[in-house]
Amino acid sequence: MPLITGKIGGSPANQMFGIGAGATIVGLVSYLITQPSVSTLAFWFSVLCGALWTIGQIGQFISFKRIGVSGTVPLSTVFQLVGNSIIGMLIFGDWAGTQSKVIGIVALLIVIAGALLTSITDSVAGEKMEIKDAIFLLCTTVGFWIYSSFPSMPIVKSESSTGVFLPEMLGILLGAVIYALFTDPKAFKQKEHYQNIIAGISWGIAAFAYIFSAKANGSTSAFIWTQLNVIISTFGGIFVLHEYKSGREMRFTVMGILLIIVGSVATSFA
Repeated sequence: MPLITGKIGGSPANQMFGIGAGATIVGLVSYLITQPSVSTLAFWFSVLCGALWTIGQIGQFISFKRIGVSGTVPLSTVFQLVGNSIIGMLIFGDWAGTQSKVIGIVALLIVIAGALLTSITDSVAGEKMEIKDAIFLLCTTVGFWIYSSFPSMPIVKSESSTGVFLPEMLGILLGAVIYALFTDPKAFKQKEHYQNIIAGISWGIAAFAYIFSAKANGSTSAFIWTQLNVIISTFGGIFVLHEYKSGREMRFTVMGILLIIVGSVATSFA
């Protein structure tokens, strides 16, 4: 998704709308095929969680422009991993038992170390990361924490996965429309607003799979596995979007990616 939006371009409002609209299309298709049922309470709660997700994604889109895709994704990965793991263990009882917690925490630390290595930079002009950029990304990541914990929440845990997916995507679209109306009303007349729907369809397919995985494996382990996307985002940012990395940065990036793979696989044993 970051690679597609990076290629198409447009403002954060354009990109956010494209994600919401594309994901809603995926939601509609899945709903028409499976025709699930969902309670009224779960429906509106799903809409709310989807709308809150837009906070995290808007933060990412803005950060893409400030520090690049290959700089944003690894740092965002660390913030999401730490927050989601704490929520999963303390609230939802993931990694139950001492042995599982030890394995899970060690695996998490390996993934975090890998993500940090991929974000090492020689401060290329125009993409230098400052403290304020990191703080901004951390604050907006709260929206991702809520979204990632969503499938494990009691209100929706007993509901059909396909039943809660469409209202959640509608919430994302609603949040995107509200954001565009208040920040960039002219965005609705721009072609990038609708071209980015392609990226939204790509992301919607991934989001659909995540709901099933989180219910089956727990939100903590499921989310860590999703962070393997940093491989595509990081190398895609370099080779597709032509974000520059020096030889030293590339060495750290490769080492970081290897650690992310090892750590993600290790969570399967937690």
